[in-house]
Amino acid sequence: MIAALANPERTVRRIWGTREALQALDLPPVLPITYADAADLGRLVPPDAPHQGLVIEVDPLDEIWLGDLLEAGEGDRRPLLVLDHVTDPHNVGAILRSAAAFDALGIVTQDRHAPPESGSLARAASGALEVVPWVRVVNLARALDEIGEAGFWRIGLAGEASGSLAQVMGDTRPALVLGAEGEGMRHNTAAHCDDLARLPISPKVESLNVSNAAAIALYAAAAR
Repeated sequence: MIAALANPERTVRRIWGTREALQALDLPPVLPITYADAADLGRLVPPDAPHQGLVIEVDPLDEIWLGDLLEAGEGDRRPLLVLDHVTDPHNVGAILRSAAAFDALGIVTQDRHAPPESGSLARAASGALEVVPWVRVVNLARALDEIGEAGFWRIGLAGEASGSLAQVMGDTRPALVLGAEGEGMRHNTAAHCDDLARLPISPKVESLNVSNAAAIALYAAAAR
């Protein structure tokens, strides 16, 4: 929440909070403030989104276009994350947090198959929602074509791939493509990747949670 208040691109409509929590903030006088006790605040948020004494109402961030992100990152070697049907807000929030930690260029999702901004997602992202560009596209296959034309090497993470991520990534400018846990990438998404790669995990484990896989892949890209 503090990250949202500090983000000049974020429009904050109202804030609710306990007197103790609000006194610790330097808030603009024009912002509508409502004092409330902890029980009242708990009724304003989902059960899995603890408020810690503060709740804010905000507008969604302005839409970011893929072409603008790719143009802004021209000549930039940072990896890009592409999520195929990853719909759990906790997973997407955790992926945003990892993207911020490893300084990814941004994430790309299909608009119809990705969660909206929410308190649960923002909490899992721990402020990263405010700093990592998130592009929503209508057609993921066309977006991957555009990403490839911009100079990215599109690597789909798949357990059945023969090459490891380190081998496949080499010194490329990677766009790391991850599918939903369990189902993995759709066939059409994999067909629009330049190569497939696997993470070198033990055969004792069939697969990793998608947010864990994203963090490991981003570390591999950063550690080259």
